[in-house]
Amino acid sequence: MKKILIVLLICFILLINVKDTNSKKEELKGVFISYIELSKYLKDNNIKENINQMINNVDKMNLNTIVLQVRSQADAIYDSNIYPFSFYISEEENISIDILEYFIEEAHKKDIKVIAWINPYRVRTNDNIETISPNNPAYKYLNTDYLYINNGIYFNPSKQEVEDLIVEGVKEVLNYKIDGLLFDDYFYPNNEIDINDYEEYLKNNDFIEKDEYNLNVVNKLIKRVHIECQNKNIPFGISPDGNIENNYNKNYADVKKWLASDEYIDFIMPQVYYGFYNSTKGYINVVKEWENLIKNKKIKYYIALAFYKVGKVDNYAKEGRDEWIYNDNVIMKEIIISRNLKKYDGFVLFRYDNLFDYDNFTNNSIKEIDNLKKIIK
Repeated sequence: MKKILIVLLICFILLINVKDTNSKKEELKGVFISYIELSKYLKDNNIKENINQMINNVDKMNLNTIVLQVRSQADAIYDSNIYPFSFYISEEENISIDILEYFIEEAHKKDIKVIAWINPYRVRTNDNIETISPNNPAYKYLNTDYLYINNGIYFNPSKQEVEDLIVEGVKEVLNYKIDGLLFDDYFYPNNEIDINDYEEYLKNNDFIEKDEYNLNVVNKLIKRVHIECQNKNIPFGISPDGNIENNYNKNYADVKKWLASDEYIDFIMPQVYYGFYNSTKGYINVVKEWENLIKNKKIKYYIALAFYKVGKVDNYAKEGRDEWIYNDNVIMKEIIISRNLKKYDGFVLFRYDNLFDYDNFTNNSIKEIDNLKKIIK
């Protein structure tokens, strides 16, 4: 009870001291559009109409950025010479339009930015290799240690060919008039995926722990991608796990190094998918922890927020498991409080369907949306 009262007091103090950050700099106000939405809305013959509707919905909410998943599973929603067209949208090798290009054109007409979102290492979300077609670059790696298959299919990050493949794919996306490029939080799916590569490395190099080796592997890719983005003057960022410890213990995302340097990223978008009453990762503490890691003042700080939790039980929040059920203004308060952070530059809501598809609404959705609209006019 004492802990809850402290959180309420902090929220109250911050709420009555809201700063108008928009008068100083433009606030990024975004929404994620994932492959789940694309597979639902772009499967019929009304692709352009449905894209226009999605963009109009975003515009009416006064959001100014779409984070669009252009490659989620070694595929593409754009004209690619490397990856096949996204199988979850169509089994056809070619469709009538370049989806990414059309999204960009129509969004820019309404002054909405488009950040291209890539999942670099994931090939599939399940273990079914039958869905990997011969024209997929992962196909030639079947039955080799270039792929890891367990609760999904992933490229082995240690392989130089894999790194080159990802970089070449990034270069394709950078040819579009995107407003940024984003990698999400899926890096190493398992610490044992490249044990053979690690052992080979040790034969010719000084000893380092396996965890450090993993971090170095990912860092090498991130640095190369950043250089490619700089060459095109396109900001590059990462949306890592909101739990800083997980980035080092599970994903091998070296967020501390990235945020203290100018060689890796231009913006960070941690997935702070926590409420205020989360017993282990309360929202206020987490956003401050991330802010304190940003040593390079040029790096933008955007916060990804869990709109998908609105009206639902948060099973991992312990004492705060029912917070999203009993409150209908959590997201609004999180944004207001975040605006008081010195390094805050904006927010992105996960994800589109939870904001605009009534079938995904909970009892709190409409009220939460109404509250949200009050602060993003």
